[in-house]
Amino acid sequence: MKDAPIILPDEATVSLDAENETEIQQTISRLVEQKTVLITAHHMRTVENTNKIVVLSGGTVAETGTPAELMKQNGAFARMVQLQTESQNWVL
Repeated sequence: MKDAPIILPDEATVSLDAENETEIQQTISRLVEQKTVLITAHHMRTVENTNKIVVLSGGTVAETGTPAELMKQNGAFARMVQLQTESQNWVL
C-alpha cells in the first residue's frame, strides 16, 4: 500500500484467509495514523476499530455511528456482526 494522505482500500480483505487478512489489517493500521481513510468492507473485523461507520442499504445510508453505537442500535450493522460471528463456528 502506498503511504498517501488519503487511503481508499476497497474490500482489501474480502478474498483472504485469516492469516493474510490479519497482515493486511496490520498494514492498514500502520498507514492510517494522521490520515483520512475510507474503507469499503463486508468483513466486520475490518471496520471494528474505526471512528465512524456508514452502513449502506439499497443505495442509501441506513445507519451511521461508531461500532459500539451501531451495536447498541441493534440494526443492520449489528445483524452483519452477528451473522459473521456465527459463521466462524460453522463446520462442514
